[in-house]
Amino acid sequence: MLTAIAALTLAAAPVPPAAVAVAFDREGHIETRVVEGAADRDAGRLLTADDPVRIASISKLVVALGVMRLVEAGTLDLDRDVSDYLGWRLRAPAYPDKRVTLAQLLGHRAGLTDNVDYALPLGTELEKILQNPAAWDIARPPGGDFAYANLNYPVVAAVIEAATGERFDRAMARLVLEPLKLDACFNWTTCGDGAVARAVVLYGADGSVQRDDLKRRLPACPAVPAADGSCDLTTYRLGRHGAGFSPQGGLRISANGLARIGVMFLRRGGGFLKPQSLARLEAMAPVNPTSGEGTGGFFCEYGLAMHSNGGPALADPACRDDLFGDGRLRLGHSGDAYGLRSGLWFDLERGQGIAYFVTQVPEGQKGKRSAYSAAEEALVDKARAGHPDASPLASPAGAH
Repeated sequence: MLTAIAALTLAAAPVPPAAVAVAFDREGHIETRVVEGAADRDAGRLLTADDPVRIASISKLVVALGVMRLVEAGTLDLDRDVSDYLGWRLRAPAYPDKRVTLAQLLGHRAGLTDNVDYALPLGTELEKILQNPAAWDIARPPGGDFAYANLNYPVVAAVIEAATGERFDRAMARLVLEPLKLDACFNWTTCGDGAVARAVVLYGADGSVQRDDLKRRLPACPAVPAADGSCDLTTYRLGRHGAGFSPQGGLRISANGLARIGVMFLRRGGGFLKPQSLARLEAMAPVNPTSGEGTGGFFCEYGLAMHSNGGPALADPACRDDLFGDGRLRLGHSGDAYGLRSGLWFDLERGQGIAYFVTQVPEGQKGKRSAYSAAEEALVDKARAGHPDASPLASPAGAH
C-alpha cells in the first residue's frame, strides 16, 4: 500500500505507461515478467497483474469460446444461417441469396464493415442497422474475403442471446468466465466490487483519461445510453440489439486472467472445450496482405476469432506480423483501443505463451521489426530477457 505522500507524488508526476506481461506454460505455471506504471494515477494505485482492464479485441476470442461451448451443447451450429436463430432475416443487400453464418461472422468473412457505428445506443434495432447498405462491403459477399469489422460481434452476441434466452453478458459469465474461474466481465456489469476497485484507467498518449476512471463505482449505465440519455435495461430485447455489452472489445480482465485462458488452449481444452473445437478456431486462412485490414502486413492469417503471429505466413514478404522477431508460429489475438495495446499469444509446439497489455500507446505507432507497435515490441523483449522460450518458466515462484 502506498503512503499518502507517495500517492500524491505519483498523482502529480507525468503518468508513465502501465505495462504488464505474464508468461504461462502447459503445466499451468503463470509468472509475472513485467509490471510497471500506475493503474490509477489519481488514486496513486500502482498496477498489478491481477488488475482488470478493457482488453479490447481479445474480447472476440473469449466470445468465440462461448460460441463453441454452445456448439458442443448442440445449441448453435457454426455453419447454419444465423437468421434461423435471430428470428429475423439477415442478408447483405447486394447478395440476398447468400446466407450469413457464425463461422463467417467470427472469421470476419461475412461481408460486414465498420462504416456504420457498431456502438449502438440502447433501444436501437440491430436489424434496422444491418439493412443499411453502408454496413456491408459490396465487393465482399458473405463467405468471401477477410475484412476485419467489429460489427460482426454484436451480431454474434445477438445470436447467443436469441439461442440461450439470456442477456449476452450473463450468458458469457455462465459459459466462459465462471467455468474458467475468471474474475472478469463485459462492461463491468457482472464484475464484483473487488474487480471494480482494481480497475485499470486507460490513458491516451498525452496522459488524458480515455476510459474507465471509475472512482471505485460502477458506471451509471453499463451500455451506451439510449438516444434520450436514458438507461432502462428492462426494455432490452434479447437478440435484437447485441452491442450493449461490447462483445467486440469490452471484456474487463487481468493479464493473469488472460494467461489462464492461454493455459486452457495449451492443455487442449482442459475439460472446458474439446480439442476439435479448439482446432476449428485455430484453422488459419490466408489474408490478402495488400488489401483491407491486411494492409501493412498485420493480419496475415485469421481463423475464427483468432489470428497467427509469425510462422509460415512470413514466407510472404508483405507479411509483417512477427511481433517476437523469432519467426515462430504463435496463435491468439491482439487488441488496440483507447491507447491500449494487448496480446494473448501461445506457442503450441513449445507449450508456452505470454499475455500482456500496455497503455498510452500513440495511435498508429509501429515497431522496427513488425507491424505491431514499438511499445509492444519493447514489452515482449523485456518479458523474454533472460528467459529463452525453449526452456521452462524460470521458477514456479509467484505462479498462480
